[in-house]
Amino acid sequence: MKLIFFSSKSYDKDSFESIKSEFDHELTFLESALTKKTAVLAKGHDAVCTFVNDHLDRETLEELANVGIKAVLLRCAGFNQVDLPAAKELGIHVARVPAYSPQAVAEHAVAMILTLNRKTHKAYNRVREGNFSLERLTGFNLYGKVVGVIGLGKIGVAFAAIMNGFGCRVIAYDPVTNAAPEYIKLTSIDEVLTSSDIISIHCPLTDETRHLINKDNLQKMKPGAMLINTSRGAVICTKDVIHSLKIGHLGYLGIDVYEQEEKLFFRDLSESVIDDDMILRLMSFPNVLVTAHQAFFTTEALHEIAATTLQNAADIGEGAANANCLV
Repeated sequence: MKLIFFSSKSYDKDSFESIKSEFDHELTFLESALTKKTAVLAKGHDAVCTFVNDHLDRETLEELANVGIKAVLLRCAGFNQVDLPAAKELGIHVARVPAYSPQAVAEHAVAMILTLNRKTHKAYNRVREGNFSLERLTGFNLYGKVVGVIGLGKIGVAFAAIMNGFGCRVIAYDPVTNAAPEYIKLTSIDEVLTSSDIISIHCPLTDETRHLINKDNLQKMKPGAMLINTSRGAVICTKDVIHSLKIGHLGYLGIDVYEQEEKLFFRDLSESVIDDDMILRLMSFPNVLVTAHQAFFTTEALHEIAATTLQNAADIGEGAANANCLV
């Protein structure tokens, strides 16, 4: 198949090119994001390969269908950005990479916890400036703390296993799961919110989870609790989280995703004026850590994304059954 990649970076090209000899595909890479205006660039190809912030609404899918695209290959697990009913109506297959490396995302969530807690990012900058003081670097033991997990898929379970290894008591909420490893207590969302010292979000973005972390649920959390989000930005209502930080109720926030990230993440804006007051406000808090959607970003994950995506394309091209196909 002839595949055209949108929103591609150097690391995408490197990972896909390194294994393309194992498949019979022709690859073209574009830095442009996919929108209804850029869809015309896919003309002459069989499939488009897209990432988390590419637009795949009905209008874009119609434009893709008009230029002969038969498949959308998502090089990510989430698919909330795709109008699946429209894709089905237009006869466009949609396939994703459901589990490229649960450990990569889980480990990044733990890294954010450790950084916020032990303030290693601040200590690093201090020492480089010759400041060896320990003032205002006090953290807390993870051992014995209650860690709440929202979403107990593969990433949530991988995260819970790590925190169990630290000696934490792990509780979790997942509306579709009724089984979990013995060290995880399945419970209600309210108990996760009210009992946890640390909450880590690992659920997909759906109508039910959009702004799940809002004013009401933030008020249920323990004063001084830590909130980590490596799932999807819109699971958190940003303005409500900012308010909770301002009044001193939420103790720490670590986010690798942001509900307005498509205008910011995966770009170098170091010489630009950032026109987003909420992200600027978040970055002004000393107890907030923001990373730019890098939780998945390991060598192993990139290889798995490339291999699964190209296999998805091969299966679609051959009409073979594929569990990763959403449409």
